Amino acid sequence: MTAEEFEEFYAHAVRRLTGQLYVMLGDLHEAQDVVQEAFVKAWSRRGRLRREAAPEAYVRTVAWRLALRRKQGLFRAERAWQRHGGPGAADAPDPGAVVLVEALKELSPQQRRTVALRYVCDLSVEQIAHETGLSTGTVKTHLSRGRAALAPRLRDSHTQEAHGG
Repeated sequence: MTAEEFEEFYAHAVRRLTGQLYVMLGDLHEAQDVVQEAFVKAWSRRGRLRREAAPEAYVRTVAWRLALRRKQGLFRAERAWQRHGGPGAADAPDPGAVVLVEALKELSPQQRRTVALRYVCDLSVEQIAHETGLSTGTVKTHLSRGRAALAPRLRDSHTQEAHGG
């Protein structure tokens, strides 16, 4: 991919990928950070990227892995603070996020990612399996369990809105 092709790819994909990672992570700033970092990594590999080889899936996968590494690092740092008597992590303020994003936060990270890839990114079960390294059966299980967990939360939210609550 040439520099011009990469710039065009970036211009067309950055907002979509940021939105997708936001849904997966539940944190807009984190999504923006990891997507930008993933694009930096993709830029250094742009000679090996091709449009027909799904560069968007590559960037999305890199961003997801970066987010997981950051969360693991934050967890280790928080535990170190607690062991050494330092302050624990402060609760993040409620950003007033969309009901769907709040509901997705209740899912496991893998279910959240799988559901987002299916319903936000519009990927097939086979594409999700390829991107995540899971079997198609495991993808279907995550989708089924994710939908089952989301249904009552979204239904309750819809009922509250309809009644002015």
